[in-house]
Amino acid sequence: MLETFSGFNPVLQAFIAGLFTWGCTIVGSSFVFLFKTVNRKVLDVMSGFAAGVMIAASFWSLLAPSITFAEENGYGVWAFVPAAIGFLFGGVFLRLTDAIIPHLHLGEPIENREGPTTGASRNVLLFLAITIHNIPEGLAVGVAFGAAAHGLAGGNTLMGAIGLALGIGLQNIPEGSALSMPIRADGSSRWKAFNLGQLSAIVEPISAVIGAFAVVSMQAILPYALAFAAGAMIFVVVEELIPESQTNGNSDIATMGLMVGFTIMMILDVALG
Repeated sequence: MLETFSGFNPVLQAFIAGLFTWGCTIVGSSFVFLFKTVNRKVLDVMSGFAAGVMIAASFWSLLAPSITFAEENGYGVWAFVPAAIGFLFGGVFLRLTDAIIPHLHLGEPIENREGPTTGASRNVLLFLAITIHNIPEGLAVGVAFGAAAHGLAGGNTLMGAIGLALGIGLQNIPEGSALSMPIRADGSSRWKAFNLGQLSAIVEPISAVIGAFAVVSMQAILPYALAFAAGAMIFVVVEELIPESQTNGNSDIATMGLMVGFTIMMILDVALG
């Protein structure tokens, strides 16, 4: 099965991987049919776990290959430049996205919504917040498959890209439930809560295709694209996931969740990459 998959066009590989990560969100969102609410402590552990996965993926799957590629392609002592530029632009991109799209972070009152003033409901604002931070996850998957399929990024293998997709998919399961559960608790039907939860990740296969196509079409942007995805993910971690997990009296267990997520993603990347 892996041999068949390895023969696919890298853009198709990225699309399939994006469908997988979206599918994991669907699984997580389906928990709303079993439970009406989720304990706040569980939500904080979920946020910490997702943060750990994204931090580890940002380094091992994205920044390190970015620097390695630059070192192997004539950048010399300036090998850090593409990683630094791409990383910062990734953060700027997410900041601009935050500024132009109205959204509300989980656990926040609607008065704390961010972005342009809007009459959108709390549920829609929650949906938009999660959707925004799913974009860099999809880009990361796409860039990794685009690089690996062409033997780029200094040893970034197909198995390494698969490991990244597995890690992001793994953290999408609790993420899907972390969105659908509060929507259900606010009084929405289970089907509406499920649909908003799972649709928040529909951007992942789309972003994965865009990331893979960009790398395949323009090899020179590879180190920048890898670092861009890393910067965007770190922005999400620091601006959203860690604060969400640390403000409800569950900081210790949420921090342990982060460490577990980091460790699992590190193992996946090193073992498979």
